[in-house]
Amino acid sequence: MVTVARVQSLWVIVPAGGAGTRLWPLSRAGAPKFLLDLTGAGRTLLQQTWDRLEPLAGADQMLVVTGQAHAAAVADQLPKLPADHLLAEPSARDSAAAIGLAAAVVAVQQPDAVVGSFAADHLIADQAAFAEAVRQAVLTAEQGYVVTLGIEPTYAATGFGYIHTGEVLGIEGAPDAHQVLQFVEKPDAVTAAGYLTAGGYRWNAGMFVVRAQVLLDQLAAHRPALHAGLLEIAAAWRTPHQQEVLERVWPTLEKVAIDYAVAEPAAAAGRVAVVPADLGWHDIGDFAALAPLVARSYPTGLGRELRVLGDHDQVSATDAGGLVVATGGRRVVVLGLDDVVVVDTPDAVLVTSRESAQQVKAVVDALRAAGRTDLL
Repeated sequence: MVTVARVQSLWVIVPAGGAGTRLWPLSRAGAPKFLLDLTGAGRTLLQQTWDRLEPLAGADQMLVVTGQAHAAAVADQLPKLPADHLLAEPSARDSAAAIGLAAAVVAVQQPDAVVGSFAADHLIADQAAFAEAVRQAVLTAEQGYVVTLGIEPTYAATGFGYIHTGEVLGIEGAPDAHQVLQFVEKPDAVTAAGYLTAGGYRWNAGMFVVRAQVLLDQLAAHRPALHAGLLEIAAAWRTPHQQEVLERVWPTLEKVAIDYAVAEPAAAAGRVAVVPADLGWHDIGDFAALAPLVARSYPTGLGRELRVLGDHDQVSATDAGGLVVATGGRRVVVLGLDDVVVVDTPDAVLVTSRESAQQVKAVVDALRAAGRTDLL
C-alpha cells in the first residue's frame, strides 16, 4: 500500500458514465465497465479509482457524477461517499455538463477550490507517480491554468487525443509543468507515428485539474448558455427545489465534451498546462487492451498463454492464446487458436480476435438497430 499525503485544496470529481460498448457482452448499459472488476483484482474499476483518489482528497471532498440508472449501484460500491456527493444526471449530456455541474456545486461551497476530474474506468499502476503528478497539477492550477496529465505514448495510437508540449512554466513546486501548445484530437495513423518520431507529444487521458471558478469562467466565456444552466442547478442544490430545477434545466444543456468547451479555447489563449506523467495508465478501450491486464493466466502449451477472467475452473484450453471471459456458467473450451477473444455470458457469446476487438462496437450498433435492447 502506497502512502500519499492529502492535498488540502483538492476536490475530486469522478465522471462515471458510458456503456463501454467495445467490451460487449461483458459491459452493458445496465452494468457498464466502471461497475465491473475487469482485471480480477477483487475491486471494480470505480472502486479502484476511489482507492487511489480518496487518500488525496478525502471522502468529504469527492463527488461522483453518474446516470440515474446507475446511482444505486455507485452508492452501493462506494459506501464512504457522502449521499449528497453523488450527482445523478437525468440523462447523458456529455462531460462538460457533468464536470461543470460538479464544479459549480463545489464553487458554491468553496470558491477557491481546485477540482480534479478523473474518469471512473481507467487503470493506473503507479499510485506514487500519480499522486505526485496530481500534486504538481494542483499547484499549477492555483496559478490559473487548466492542467491536464499527459501520458507518455507507447505506440502510434489513433484512439487518443494528443497534447503538444511546450516550454517548462517554472512554477514553484511543480517542476514538470509545461505549457500546452496544441490539442490534436485522434490523428490518423501516419500523423500519430510522426508525433512519436518527433517527440514532445503526450496522450490526452482526459484528466483535468483546474480551479473551479476558472472552469466556470471559461464556460461563461465560450458556452454562456451552458454556464447559466449549470449555475441555476447549482444554486438549487441541497434545497427543496433541487430535483425540480435539475429535471427542468438539465435537458436543455448543450451536449459537448469538456475538451471542446474548455480545454481547446483555454489552450488557444495560452492558459493550459500539462504535467507529463508515466503512470502505467490504461483506459481499457476494448478486449485487446484488456487481455494483458487480466491477472490470471492459463498455460496452454507451445509458449502460448490464455488470460482468464471470471470462473477459471470452467475454462479448458490447449495450444491457445488470448483472452477468455467465463461468466456464463458453462464450460468454455479453446483449442488451437491464438490471439482469440471468447466472452461467455448467460445470454450472449462473443468470439473474435484481438485484432478485430475494436469492431465490437459495430455489433452493438447492429443489435440496437434490430431492436434487441434486451441484449444491450
